[in-house]
Amino acid sequence: MPLRTRLMLGLAALSGLLAVAAGAFGEHGEANAVAKDWLRTAAEYGLVHALAVYAAFALMRAGARFGEIAGWLLLAGGIAFAWSLALMALSGNQAFGLVTPVGGAAMLAGWLAMAVAALAGARGA
Repeated sequence: MPLRTRLMLGLAALSGLLAVAAGAFGEHGEANAVAKDWLRTAAEYGLVHALAVYAAFALMRAGARFGEIAGWLLLAGGIAFAWSLALMALSGNQAFGLVTPVGGAAMLAGWLAMAVAALAGARGA
């Protein structure tokens, strides 16, 4: 497996790990209701998009043209979106929220790329 693919999957796994940690901290260690909600949202989106990278990997393995692009967009978007919310919750600095819509746009682009990858099929097909 190429290094860039291993890197994508490894980062997705670490993102999933951090999503679970954010959810647990939000549920058991955070008293502020707004911060708790941000951590819950960060956990949900972070975990879903970490898993979505593995779905993109399945498309890559099947030879789909846009599978790798989908994977990187979903990974980058999930990290930017989820961790900007988590950083706002943990630091109280709402300037991190400027990154959130960028992450959201990357996630949308990633889902579109995944749809194209699935519908277009394999290279040369």
